[in-house]
Amino acid sequence: MRVLLLALRRLAASLPTLFVLLAGLFLLLQLAPGDTVDALVAQIGGGDPRMIEELRQYYGLDVSVAVQLGRYVWRLLQLDLGFSAIYGKPVSEVILERLPATLLLMGSALSFAFAAGMALGVLAARRVNRWPDTLISTLGLVFYATPSFWFGLMGIVIFAVKLGWLPAGGLEEIGAGYTGLRRVADIAWHLLLPTLTLALIFLATYLRIMRASMLEVMNLDFVRTARAKGLSPRRVITGHVLRNALLPMVTLVGLQAGTMLGGSVVVESVFALPGLGRLAYEAVVQRDLNTLLGIVFVSALLVILINFIVDLLYARLDPRIVT
Repeated sequence: MRVLLLALRRLAASLPTLFVLLAGLFLLLQLAPGDTVDALVAQIGGGDPRMIEELRQYYGLDVSVAVQLGRYVWRLLQLDLGFSAIYGKPVSEVILERLPATLLLMGSALSFAFAAGMALGVLAARRVNRWPDTLISTLGLVFYATPSFWFGLMGIVIFAVKLGWLPAGGLEEIGAGYTGLRRVADIAWHLLLPTLTLALIFLATYLRIMRASMLEVMNLDFVRTARAKGLSPRRVITGHVLRNALLPMVTLVGLQAGTMLGGSVVVESVFALPGLGRLAYEAVVQRDLNTLLGIVFVSALLVILINFIVDLLYARLDPRIVT
């Protein structure tokens, strides 16, 4: 119960940061040239000054920036994300249509990066200064230093264009009309390349953190005591070392949640995935301020929720009780 209350207090403390972030982004976007009306007029090929003035009045852009910000904050307190002029419907509907693709991509990439990074980190620590350790560390350095968009483009060229094994983009087969498990399998097949592309950089970070954490914990007194009692190496690793070594990994998941959301912008653009990342790029290009702010709001809530879950997991793995 105390752990849950502590996590809830941290969750409540992050809400003011969320509003400061949205207000700062709102003011920053005002410095960019053009607005939503300019983007609409450009799409229809121009318009007379009277029509442009009426559009600005309709969308509330004819008042000062301070008044616009106050109106937006008031709507936000009522959980109203506003109306998207570009897409012609409420921002909440636009985001809900794109959110599942981003959640699937992030969830699959995070799961793969965490599991593979943990396994490779443990293997490298148990074979420290031997060829498996050298090979894994070298691969991790290569994955970390290579841009994700290059991995994506090379994956498309090799596995989609040359070999024809995997689809080049999209979330599912257009017009196929799959339902049930067939549709789930089709979506998973389309997400394979984007998941690997987004996960490789984070996998490199996780395996290096896991390797260092394993080496540190393996030299602690309680591990030496477990070995002196005659426990098998496997029992020592799984029962004593692994759970304590996972603490930095769990912390890192919360810290990198926002980074993974940012990385999804590139991956979704490369693979034409209909997610929040691609929507954010389109909103910036089309000067759709309400949609962009809504994406930032939802993304920040996702990061706060992930960190809330991480706090609970961290408390369960506290080394003061796991020895």
